[in-house]
Amino acid sequence: MISDAVFLFKKIKTHNNMENINGAKDAQKLKQPLEFIIEGEKFETFDQYKTGIELKQLKGIPLETELYLSIAKPYKDELIENDKSVNLARPDKEYFFVKKKLHFTINKEPFVWYKQFIRGIQVRELGKINPEEDLYLDLPEGYEDDFITDDEIVDLARQGKESFFSVKKDEPQLVQIEINTKQYQISKGIHTVMEIKKLGSVPMAHELEQLIHGKLTPLDDNSSVLIKGSEKFFSHVRDGSSS
Repeated sequence: MISDAVFLFKKIKTHNNMENINGAKDAQKLKQPLEFIIEGEKFETFDQYKTGIELKQLKGIPLETELYLSIAKPYKDELIENDKSVNLARPDKEYFFVKKKLHFTINKEPFVWYKQFIRGIQVRELGKINPEEDLYLDLPEGYEDDFITDDEIVDLARQGKESFFSVKKDEPQLVQIEINTKQYQISKGIHTVMEIKKLGSVPMAHELEQLIHGKLTPLDDNSSVLIKGSEKFFSHVRDGSSS
């Protein structure tokens, strides 16, 4: 009989403890949603408290990335650890942000990434690039664009903003260039100087120059030029030649 009474007492105590725990959780549930902002995006919740992990998961921020809560000056912004709970019911609307983030574009559409490196397959998924298209990384003038495989890793922390673009496989990409201030369409890639002269109806005896970094650079007739788009060419009678 004594053992039965002890068992019943423990059962009642456990039941009461569970009710207290559930009551505490229910107390955190609000009738009106709380608004807060993560990296410029507004969110709403009926939970008074959110952990760092929950906040990161809402915005798709990697767990190893540092997340901060904006604090009014002269106080410093607060680092929110993954296991830290934040009270979202305080008077001011909470604004969370990441200090270290990297910006890049895919087919001219802006994206934000929270890691230094990104794989080609991740770029494809973010940009919703068709499997029938090739992926390239746009490189500065004078350099051929870099073909990006699915497994290739790109460092987004290099100087400047990385720009990715896609083109249909085995289909030439047409771009615009200028020859003597007139617009012409030509396929992206390497072309001979003679091809460019012919395209712009430039007399073969004339000298062709390319505007590179603000300076006119003479081009040898037997040389080739990497065309990426927006290049400018000018022709004139060669020095010492009669017109």
